[in-house]
Amino acid sequence: MSEPPVVHWLSIFLDVPAPDLDREAAFWSTVTGSGTGQAVGDHGEHLPLAPPDGDPCVWLQRTDDDTLASHPDLYVEDVGASAGHALGLGAEELSRRDGLVVLRSPGGLPFCLVRWRGQDARPGAVGAAAGIVDQLCLDIPPSRYDAEAAFWTAFTGWPRYGRVAGDEFERLRRPAQVPHAFLLQRLDDEQPTVSSHVDLAAGDRESETERHVAAGATVLGRFPDWTVLRDPVGRSYCITARRPGDV
Repeated sequence: MSEPPVVHWLSIFLDVPAPDLDREAAFWSTVTGSGTGQAVGDHGEHLPLAPPDGDPCVWLQRTDDDTLASHPDLYVEDVGASAGHALGLGAEELSRRDGLVVLRSPGGLPFCLVRWRGQDARPGAVGAAAGIVDQLCLDIPPSRYDAEAAFWTAFTGWPRYGRVAGDEFERLRRPAQVPHAFLLQRLDDEQPTVSSHVDLAAGDRESETERHVAAGATVLGRFPDWTVLRDPVGRSYCITARRPGDV
């Protein structure tokens, strides 16, 4: 088995239907303290959120269907070799062009491999509550958990840690320069494929929640270590008690 590629950077893409793009951009720009950068792509479908410091690592992707979803883009030096490594671990290739390969994980989660262009400045936390987009949580049906967790561990080379008996969560420890982590969640119930959602971390979770509600979010549930919210277009996400900046 070949060595895993070095993942230099990871961006989270929020897939949003075209009619909801403006509302989604306004909300996530507000809560991340970002502006919106120049749209790129063949049809201007990729819109970066430009943080006040650091390199962009949260993007909105305009889609032609009505599904709200999210997916990771992993930035590597050799896209072709990295794609070959992913395919050898059980991924499926969906499309390929210069500097970009779109794949699907063994559990069905779409992801992209992108040529790294030197991004290395992680954005800082924003606001009095020190909120930051922290990780992408992979929501994995129980029948697919072992294979999906093994795939992401082997592909990234990031060690797994944090799981104890009876706990549904496990984390991949990212390198310090990578802006987002992967959290693996074993779901209680089956679903056809692996999905994902965004988690934010905050120094003051309650204050951060209030800030999101003021921007238009709705609280769906409060738990000891996280709060579940829904953004103005219907996307569910969480604010956790993780310390901002932890790997």
